[in-house]
Amino acid sequence: MKPHPRCPVMAILAAVASFAFSSLAIAQQTTPPPPQTPRPAQAAPQLLGQYGEWGAYAATPGGRKVCFTIAKPSKSQTNPPNRPRDPIYFFVTSRPAENVRNEVSTLVGYALKPGSDATAEVGGATFTMYTQNNGAWIKNAAEEARLIDALRRGSDMVIKGESARGTQTADTYSLKGLSQALDRIAQDCR
Repeated sequence: MKPHPRCPVMAILAAVASFAFSSLAIAQQTTPPPPQTPRPAQAAPQLLGQYGEWGAYAATPGGRKVCFTIAKPSKSQTNPPNRPRDPIYFFVTSRPAENVRNEVSTLVGYALKPGSDATAEVGGATFTMYTQNNGAWIKNAAEEARLIDALRRGSDMVIKGESARGTQTADTYSLKGLSQALDRIAQDCR
């Protein structure tokens, strides 16, 4: 199978997401956080704003600016139930140096079944997502703008997929605050 051209970006986003969510959790604590190993300034994402469930961030991995909005699912289900998974995230990313705006992707927390598609369901519409390893991207790039429009108008989105072991998953994301987060990353990553 030919690697998806966006896989290196997903690896960067996964690392940045992990740092961003741990930083946000630490910032929300009432007690001082434990000492952390300093990170290079270019790798640390900067929180631009929190909008409902969606954080808007900017980072400069490799010296190139990347802006993204990210959320964790509000509800996750597996069938069979209670299957373990790594962290799950949904991203909308802009990379001005590559002329990429509002690229949709998700990390599903497990290896997806090879050759399978995932789906994003929002507002009565279903969008097919190309899968590779633990990531998924909109399969037909021409539909990405339509998906972004549906996300802006919708109240929730469900991402469905199947693991390499046959586990069916459904991750529900609240879309509250997404429009504001998208506006913020568009403003910061022109």
